[in-house]
Amino acid sequence: MSAAIDQLVDVSDYVSEEDTGAPSIAPSLTYSEDSEDQDEPQPLEKTPRRRRASTRLIAQSPADVQRITGESTQQLLNRCCGGGCCMNLQKKEGVEYEHVTLPDNDAFRSLGLKIDEIPTVLTKVQDMPEQVTFLQSIRRVSDTPSPTDSAVSFGNQGSSPITTSTIETKLQNLNLEDLDTSYQPPSFVQPHHPYHVFPARINSTRELTRPGAEKRTYHFDLDITDYPHKEGLDFKVGGAIGVSAPNETAAVDQVFDLLLVPRYVRDKPVLLQTTRGRWPTIWGEDQARELVTTRRDLLTWCSDIQSYPPNKPLLRVLAEYALDPNEKKILMFLCSSEGQGVFCDFRTGPHISLAQLLNAFPSAKPPLALLLSVLQQLMPRFYSLSNDPHMSYEIRDGKQHRLIEIAVTIQDTPDWRGGCRTGVGSGFFERQSRMFTDLLRTGGSAPRMYIPMFKGLMANPLAKEFVSDGPMLLIGAGVGIAPFRGFVQHRLRNANCANKVWVLQGVRDSLVDELYGGEWGVHEDRVKKVVESRRGESRYVQDEVYHQAELVWSIINSVDGRVFVCGSSKGMGEGVEEALIRVSQKKGNLEHDEAKRFWDLKREAGQYITETW
Repeated sequence: MSAAIDQLVDVSDYVSEEDTGAPSIAPSLTYSEDSEDQDEPQPLEKTPRRRRASTRLIAQSPADVQRITGESTQQLLNRCCGGGCCMNLQKKEGVEYEHVTLPDNDAFRSLGLKIDEIPTVLTKVQDMPEQVTFLQSIRRVSDTPSPTDSAVSFGNQGSSPITTSTIETKLQNLNLEDLDTSYQPPSFVQPHHPYHVFPARINSTRELTRPGAEKRTYHFDLDITDYPHKEGLDFKVGGAIGVSAPNETAAVDQVFDLLLVPRYVRDKPVLLQTTRGRWPTIWGEDQARELVTTRRDLLTWCSDIQSYPPNKPLLRVLAEYALDPNEKKILMFLCSSEGQGVFCDFRTGPHISLAQLLNAFPSAKPPLALLLSVLQQLMPRFYSLSNDPHMSYEIRDGKQHRLIEIAVTIQDTPDWRGGCRTGVGSGFFERQSRMFTDLLRTGGSAPRMYIPMFKGLMANPLAKEFVSDGPMLLIGAGVGIAPFRGFVQHRLRNANCANKVWVLQGVRDSLVDELYGGEWGVHEDRVKKVVESRRGESRYVQDEVYHQAELVWSIINSVDGRVFVCGSSKGMGEGVEEALIRVSQKKGNLEHDEAKRFWDLKREAGQYITETW
């Protein structure tokens, strides 16, 4: 980042006037010909002219900053930790440095660490994090001797195994639950009270986008016929479900392999003990816990191994158990004050998975229990309903099945091994969709596959402000258009509301990435306009918002009129908000600040609703 900041001002051949002692030939900044109390400037003696500091201003606007650094001013500020570390990357006088041999592997090179020499003495090194998670192997009492459970130590060093007599009740409870954790999480992984994770069977799935689309989007019909009704709150138009997506099995096994966890212990019951915190629950109380589970379930359903940038506690644990001295020095450097600048660049770069770190520093093999103490909680992902949940049913096997529908766009991230890897949630959905389609193609009958979900946010902004009457303008791009399909379906059931809803859908190319084309119900051509940014007029949805200024102004000033915006905050969300401000300037004769305040008031009144990410 320091290089980018240095480019904003070009200073060359600087000679200070204080160093030369020569008077300045620049005119006085306080002298004015109209001032009577100023002395008339005296002519200067002729002296040999020395070259002065040459400062050329090359950045006069945010656009200039983005041209020079490749990112906007806000992005530049977001990347900065505020500690000034990026301005202090030069070697300090009086400090002894040593050359460190860097790990020679592709994973380390992919980290992009700019390390040449490291100070021999490091200060303010991250303390070793407290271990709050412990794993104890469970051994059954037997008349015959049995081999040791594992050559790798888990949990407290030197602690004796726990016998069946002390945990017999816990084992019985685990058996009574009879949970197949291959498709649903353990019972202790639950959302906020009173909801519980429910394995919803996939009724059907298909890809909405076509070959050539920049992003892949999948549609899912989920069967919620047997969803527990005791929770009270029903599914709502515009609501969202929470999904407890697991880490991919291959990624979990790779971490086990890198930590040298034997295969035969990964699925064996263990006693998990925590001293504090909410983990491994999601919204449980902050307290100590003791429960029976397996190592695989903990790493699959409870800990995020790829979504968060590395933090210093994690690096400190790796440093503590790194056997290679050079790897240890690098990791300790990243945890120190002297390595803060490199750490910031490292942390603000591409997301780095746990497996990538373990491959980059192959001598670091921390105990699994300690690693679980510093990994982030694997959190649920939320997806808006793309239908009216009160009108979607299917008759199958002589029974009426209730369905909800969602759309999921796949998030790709460059992978250090080449190609791309998907996000935890979107990757899970894509694997489920492809497996379901393959099984259906080869087996004929609908496969029994599930999505672990809960009702989630039925009171989110979209659902909360949706009303059955009053004009609505729905503005969305990409998968942000999905919840509006449910709005339109609900509205078009009422003939009196057919002329009170309008949709502006932004797409790149309608031939490959228009979502739900022809699936909005009757009068679709009258209520929906598709705006393409890569074909035809090449117009963005925010451009169409300004083009439809008359309609926008009429709706927002009507009784119960509402404007909804859903989609990515970068580009679309910001662009639509600016377009709405321009509409108010044009139609309401307002200044920019007044127009912005107008929409702020409409937001407070529940007439301007945004759901962006």
